[in-house]
Amino acid sequence: MAATDLQRIRALIASHKRWDTAFAVIGFLALMVGVLTFTALFLDMTLKGVPRLSYEFFTEFPSRRAESAGILSAWVGSTLVMLVTALVAVPLGVASGVYLEEYAAKNWITDVIEINITNLAGVPSIVYGLLALGLFVYQFGLGQSILSAGLTLALLILPVIIVATREAIRAIPQSIREGAYALGATQWQTVRDHILPYSSAGILTGMIIGLARAIGETAPIITIGALTFIAFLPPAPVSAEPPFLNFEWLTSPFTVMPIQMFNWTSRPEAAFQFNAAAAGFVLVVMTLAMNALAIWLRYRLRKNIKW
Repeated sequence: MAATDLQRIRALIASHKRWDTAFAVIGFLALMVGVLTFTALFLDMTLKGVPRLSYEFFTEFPSRRAESAGILSAWVGSTLVMLVTALVAVPLGVASGVYLEEYAAKNWITDVIEINITNLAGVPSIVYGLLALGLFVYQFGLGQSILSAGLTLALLILPVIIVATREAIRAIPQSIREGAYALGATQWQTVRDHILPYSSAGILTGMIIGLARAIGETAPIITIGALTFIAFLPPAPVSAEPPFLNFEWLTSPFTVMPIQMFNWTSRPEAAFQFNAAAAGFVLVVMTLAMNALAIWLRYRLRKNIKW
């Protein structure tokens, strides 16, 4: 090979390396913009909100006096709404993902369903709120209740869980399915004993990400009529008397953490701004805790699979 050809190849390799370095630098700067922005906002919220945190802040109802206002009804409402959301969205999302990936025929109908699911994952949340207002609140007569809010958020995160489930299942090697079929397993036995256990880490991650998104949503909850001021709690889901389960809380009025924050930030007094910062700090910690739980569970599940 001539010396000029070697020089040309070396120059081409050096040029590509420069482009790789430039792309890495640009990507790192873009990442730092998001990270530093979040860090700055979180630190500002922490400095303003943490001094307001106390036992009374978690156990008191909202008040017109900022010093005595709390988030009791807000965090209880968020917990109950997320309970309904998880009970509806997780089974439906996982089952839909398994069906589309393992059972559905590959034809134009399946392609249309897949395209619509992908598109629904990017629909603005306010659209889900308007849909729920007409369907759950008025058409089904569920009213402005915890059940309506939970179903609304379940619809919101359902595409996320379906997509995450399908991606986790696709990562399973085809050889595992073929080995199970060769040993006489049925399709359901293969899915139950091999596909779902091996893909559980990815499915769990998608579930937690979806629920973490739902807990901070405000627009659909406002649309269906969440209260901005509420000084009572829904009935307890569990009672001391038979049948021990109480479902009256599903039809109860409610508020959630983002709504409470919206209410406080709309007030001109500085003390209410500190209350909103404290509530925002609690909400961020809850979201980070959910993501940390997903990471830990994913690590444990993958470790067990390796053994």
